Amino acid sequence: MKKTVAASVLALSASLTTLGVTPAEAAAPATALPAPTGDHPVGKTDLHLIDSSRPDPWVADRDARELMVSIWYPARKAAGKRAPYLTPQESELIIRSEPRLEDVPADTLARTVTHARAGAPARQRKGGWPLVVLSPGMTLPRASMTSLAEEFASRGYLVAGIEHTYESLATTFPDGRTVTFEAGKAGQTPETGEKVARVRAADTEFVLKRLKADKRWNRLIDERRIAMVGHSVGGQSAAHLLPVSGRIKAAVNLDGTYNPKTPAKPVAKPFMMIGNPRHQPESGGKDGSWDQFWPHVKGDGKRWLTVTGADHMSFMDFAVLQPQLGLPKTPIDGRRALKITRTYVTAFLDTHLKGERRPVLDKPSGKYPEVKFW
Repeated sequence: MKKTVAASVLALSASLTTLGVTPAEAAAPATALPAPTGDHPVGKTDLHLIDSSRPDPWVADRDARELMVSIWYPARKAAGKRAPYLTPQESELIIRSEPRLEDVPADTLARTVTHARAGAPARQRKGGWPLVVLSPGMTLPRASMTSLAEEFASRGYLVAGIEHTYESLATTFPDGRTVTFEAGKAGQTPETGEKVARVRAADTEFVLKRLKADKRWNRLIDERRIAMVGHSVGGQSAAHLLPVSGRIKAAVNLDGTYNPKTPAKPVAKPFMMIGNPRHQPESGGKDGSWDQFWPHVKGDGKRWLTVTGADHMSFMDFAVLQPQLGLPKTPIDGRRALKITRTYVTAFLDTHLKGERRPVLDKPSGKYPEVKFW
């Protein structure tokens, strides 16, 4: 019996080697994102943008701000290879930043299965598609919001995910350079939070300006319909930018703590914040910033939602990737958490960018009992 098992193992190893897959790779955790649910196939491309009008705010010897931006869009057909999730260098730096993943192959996240097709031909639409700008959490790459980006694109939005350089654990540029985290290394102080909000506002306005000036993209974008969705510090940055931006018409904060705790101007445009139960009104948790920010939200299209069982990572890709990597699960299943996030954020965008009423935003739903309205 032992000889039979050993022979089988050797045969399997030989087969894998023939296919170009090592036994170690075969044993590695398989990571995949949930498929988008909209009608359109999704394309994706990456842009390297340089803002020479300002030095980098985080690294003194960089005289220009360099950004990587991913564009997801409705495609004519699902043609070509699946777009990579991360580069191998980015995957390694992120995997090795978590001690509990020391036995996980460094390139695991680079092999994560996505659903957008790299460089697929874009579907044209008269007047262009509504645009959604994505801003990830501190230390997180723009890729961490891929599940949302693919969903929005499949439902008729063009999506621009911004990599805020030196605010992510790893950012790879087309020339092969990979830069790492520099922002707030001394700690996340109120001053750092205010600076991050300013930097991200400048990054976002620059990206919007460049997309408008780019002949390839400006014909695909409806400039009258632009929203911003951010996770964590990206969410609080979206909230602070919304009342002062002339181009962004609506915004969503996914579990972001406010720092500063009040906006420079009242938020009169459509705005939604959705987070974990620690962000419930007067929750008694250490963060009371949502209570302080809310009185400054004045528009009719405002929503304050929390999701029972969620934690900070439940609103982006790590909700499903962490369990696949062997990290502890949250009380709410990751796929369920992402389904809820996709449902409510898409409903918000449909309402305020497309003018399509979505009753799920009106009141608590028996289909999503985890979602609490405040």
